[in-house]
Amino acid sequence: MDITIRNLENTDELTEVRNLETMIWTMDDPVPVNHMMAAIKSGGLVLGAFLNEKLIGFQYSFPGFDGKKSFLHSHNLGIHSDYRKLGIGMKLKYAQKEAALKKGYDVIKWTYDPLETVNGNLNLHKLGAVCNTYIENAYGEMADQLNKGLPSDRFLVEWEITKEKTKPAAANYTPILTVNRKDNYLVPEEINYNENLEWLSLCVPANFQELKKENLELALLWREKTRKAFTYFFSKNYLAVDLIREQTDETVCHYILKRS
Repeated sequence: MDITIRNLENTDELTEVRNLETMIWTMDDPVPVNHMMAAIKSGGLVLGAFLNEKLIGFQYSFPGFDGKKSFLHSHNLGIHSDYRKLGIGMKLKYAQKEAALKKGYDVIKWTYDPLETVNGNLNLHKLGAVCNTYIENAYGEMADQLNKGLPSDRFLVEWEITKEKTKPAAANYTPILTVNRKDNYLVPEEINYNENLEWLSLCVPANFQELKKENLELALLWREKTRKAFTYFFSKNYLAVDLIREQTDETVCHYILKRS
């Protein structure tokens, strides 16, 4: 499948992006075309992924400043539902990296829901971004299909694009969240607040959207437990550096935390 990616800068193409965003998230308030145009003229960018000139994915970024240095903030990335799991997200992120380097950036930041393990796998495991910032209910109540019914908690990740990704050294990861199974559901139980170890792991369900559809109460419990665990260990100078899948159970993933 021949996917091409290019910068988008005219209103017709950006209107296509707005329409695709609306379809993907079933939302009523996509990013306005004039807002994207303004961001592009001010150091941001919009990328489109095309199959035979059909827009099937996009990525939108705008410039940011944290009080010390400038960075590129990656606001959203979306893939048409008919073309997911084809590596298009990875292609868009690497195209974003190259475009950002040309503009003079060395860091890209963005947010994602830490319980969305497909995103965690791309962001931490494949790209090498890291996180030590947990934002509770970052965007308030969201009514779109993916976020409805849950607080919009987010990781704020940083991707240092001038450095090569390095895999965490082999280590014995100490679990910080005990889990059990009930009626075939993965259920979080107790948090181990031991902060004297260099490497930790935190178990999360690999299929959170399915879990949310079937058992919203349990999904809310996962939000509560992981919020407490991540918030605590980030405050103790731990850094989320990877997400790995359980080899013997495809319904389970593990975040890897390292004391910095």
